[in-house]
Amino acid sequence: MESSKVAYEASDRAERPVFEAVIRPHRSLGPQGFRIVMVLLCLTSILASLPFVALGFWPVVGFFGLDFFGLYLAFRINYRQGQSFEVLVLTPIRLLLTKVSHRGERREWLFNPLWTRLDRREDEEFGLQELTLVSRGQHVEIAHDLSPPERESFAEAFGRALADVKRGY
Repeated sequence: MESSKVAYEASDRAERPVFEAVIRPHRSLGPQGFRIVMVLLCLTSILASLPFVALGFWPVVGFFGLDFFGLYLAFRINYRQGQSFEVLVLTPIRLLLTKVSHRGERREWLFNPLWTRLDRREDEEFGLQELTLVSRGQHVEIAHDLSPPERESFAEAFGRALADVKRGY
């Protein structure tokens, strides 16, 4: 009985995440801010088109409406693409990377942490530009949606956790 309990604890420890992260694209304009921007843009378009209507150039109003609709559509597409995310789970026996696109398409990569390294591509002027997981000829970019300073912080934390797993945790 005691040996099965020890075996269970060892397997439980091997499956317990050492590092776990969910990476989402940053969106600085929330839903309330989006409404405010759209209302202000609509009011500005209406006010800017009034002199043209008064002068008899009423077709100009339609172009202001097209501008408004184009900006609204661009914001909606941007918010839709902001629904994508990455999940990175590191345990002592595996590294699982899951990327979910804004369309809901899911891709998964499974790595052995002992054979995986974290490659960094840095630019002197702009900082850390790219993080890539490399294992047995497979290269997968991670944390693409983070800014360079956030990517640097993420790389430090994840690199430390990966090194801990390689040393035996």
